[in-house]
Parts: sequence; C-alpha cells; structure tokens
Amino acid sequence: VQLVESGGGLVQPGGSLRLSCVASRTIFSFETDYLMAWYRQAPGKQRELVADISGIGGGTNYGDSVKGRFTISRDNAKNTAYLQMNRLEPEDTAIYYCNAKVATREYWGQGTQVTVSS
Repeated sequence: VQLVESGGGLVQPGGSLRLSCVASRTIFSFETDYLMAWYRQAPGKQRELVADISGIGGGTNYGDSVKGRFTISRDNAKNTAYLQMNRLEPEDTAIYYCNAKVATREYWGQGTQVTVSS
C-alpha cells in the first residue's frame, strides 16, 4: 500500500489548508477495511494523532487541540482521505502524515509540511 500526501504549505494564522492522501496498491477494500488517519509531528515533539475516520459508517475521532477547527473526511471511490484545516494557528506547524490501518498492518505516507506563520 502506498500513501501520497499533498496540500501542505505556508499559510497565515487564521487561514485554511486542505490536505489530501491518496492510497494506491491497496489490498482488501478501501471503503470497508481501511481506518484512515492524520498524524503530525512538530520539531522536538512526539508524533500525535490529529484525526481518524473509519471505513464503514465513517465515524471520526479528533485530537483535543484541533476539535472544532479541523475536519477529516474520505472519498472511497477515489481511495482518498482529506483533512480540512481551518483557523490555523502557529502551534499547528508540523509535518503531517497520512496513516492507514488495515487488518494487522499499518502504512505511512512520506509527510507534508504545514507552516503557519505571518
């Protein structure tokens, strides 16, 4: 399974970005079997969960620091997960990683840099 992220960049505080993660070379059904998630890692800090979304039912879970500002979604027909980030803050600056869990396996994307600065 290959995960490719896009959409990162430099944005001013209060701005928005949308990250995308396309899964390819998938095994099993993306729609039913893949739990998709976004993690982030800031310099000098541990990697932390930003949000995740299940396959069937599309249930979501968010880290406390992003609740009400970020929205995770998925388009199963395109094997893609998204992270809409609004009201960005300098503290959101990090490398954002796409993550997929399927059966007993876990996969990571290469990461995309998000920088929030004026």
